[in-house]
Amino acid sequence: MGGVGILLLLLLAGAGVEVAWRPPKVKCSLRCSCSKDSALCEGSPDLPENFSPTLLSLSLVRIGVTQLKAGSFLRMPSLHLLLFTSNSFSVIEDDAFAGLSHLQYLFIEDNEIGSISKNALRGLRSLTHLSLANNHLETLPRFLFRGLETLTHVDLRGNPFQCDCRVVWLLQWVPTVNASVGTGACAGPAALAHQQLRHLDPKTFKCRAIELSWFQTVGESALGVEPFSYQGEPHMILAQPFAGRCLVLTWDYSLQRFQPKEELSAPSVVSCKPLVLGPRLFVLAARLWGGSQLWEQPSPGLRLALIQALAPRQLSRPNDAELLWLDGQPCFVVADASKAGSTTLLCRDGSGFYPRQSLHAWHRDTDAEVLELDGRPHLLLASVSQRPVLFHWFGGRFERRTDIPEAEDVYATRHFQAGGDVFLCLTRYIGDSMVMRWDGSMFRLLQQLPSRGAHVFQPLLIARDQLAILGSDFAFSHVFRLEPDKKLLEPLQELGPPALVAPRAFAHVTMAGKHFLFAACFKGPTQIYQIHELDLSA
Repeated sequence: MGGVGILLLLLLAGAGVEVAWRPPKVKCSLRCSCSKDSALCEGSPDLPENFSPTLLSLSLVRIGVTQLKAGSFLRMPSLHLLLFTSNSFSVIEDDAFAGLSHLQYLFIEDNEIGSISKNALRGLRSLTHLSLANNHLETLPRFLFRGLETLTHVDLRGNPFQCDCRVVWLLQWVPTVNASVGTGACAGPAALAHQQLRHLDPKTFKCRAIELSWFQTVGESALGVEPFSYQGEPHMILAQPFAGRCLVLTWDYSLQRFQPKEELSAPSVVSCKPLVLGPRLFVLAARLWGGSQLWEQPSPGLRLALIQALAPRQLSRPNDAELLWLDGQPCFVVADASKAGSTTLLCRDGSGFYPRQSLHAWHRDTDAEVLELDGRPHLLLASVSQRPVLFHWFGGRFERRTDIPEAEDVYATRHFQAGGDVFLCLTRYIGDSMVMRWDGSMFRLLQQLPSRGAHVFQPLLIARDQLAILGSDFAFSHVFRLEPDKKLLEPLQELGPPALVAPRAFAHVTMAGKHFLFAACFKGPTQIYQIHELDLSA
């Protein structure tokens, strides 16, 4: 039944008449009493549409209407006070009170209201007193009070509010409004039951969520993926051993997807590590067979070209490569996993990169991680033969500083910083992968996470969230998020579908204002996921 306010008031054309008005040929089940400028009605009307009374106040009691539709009071522009009580509304629609530009008092009390649309109060630019007390409202839509700058009194008491993320906007709004607000108490959840809303701190609610959804597939398998910026544009480079290449990808703005830009030949490649020096782009291709190589693109518009074979005697079976800066000069460290070779530090000298130091010989290193501790460069090497060893830069070379206790069979290490602390993610294939924190002299165990078939435990800072992804060859890969207060990683979601097949590396890149996660897989295609930030308080 549309236009309920109009229909009700059509009985009251004789505003100022002291007796009930019964127009001829109109069937009506209302009982109304009238005074000069107000009316009180009970029942349900069935009245002609061509009636237009003028009233200042109206009270609607048990009117038997289940919803207030948009424009219900368009023919009542003179109303100053409107009261609803003892009614059952499934919904109050957007613009239900449109046209009531002079309304100052709106009391919707002691009703059984299912919901209120977010724009239900739109247009009430003169409203000073609003009451939604003693209804059955568990929440209120965000921005319900937007545009009601004239409010001086608001009463929300007596509603069974669920004090979750949906009330955060209300908690933030109350201190900013120039009005007295009665908010009442929480009905739930159990931990907050009976607490006054005015005593809640909106900062204690965790109302942001991260969701990863599949976006694109890159057909060939890969062992590594690295982001870099060249000429102001983000790029990604994939190490694809079976395709025998390092593949450079860029964003196609017209197609809105990632497209190949260039590739360099690198059979059995395990790592493609980029370095940008002004207009020059270098790529170190660490290869299992045939020797590691350095490629260069001298300037934009030219193609990558092979310029150097890298340390053929030291690098027998590289497993990882990392970029670092030492004394203002760019260097690479290549972890070697064979007994015949050794992990090697290569630094720039003239137009090429040459061995500066051999590290950790005969230990069959599987991973290198570059980090800064106490304001100095450090290098962490993981191997199959001993616990991870931490080196620090001292006197123009890396010197052993300490190892990491309680960390056997660590395949790889990755670090991140949060809240002034340095954390390590240690990957273990069988057993529990670990999170450790630097205490000023060594890394101490903080957390253990079950990992079966894990080759990668990758921390990533995405927007404001510190994430960590634990890959698995046997099950789904899992995404964790660091809880700043606890300083622990909490489960966020499984990564997929599609499921990852033997993931080996993850990387984050921002393109066109969107966040993407690359997942390089050894036994399946590389998958790209888009990262969405969700506001649970909306």
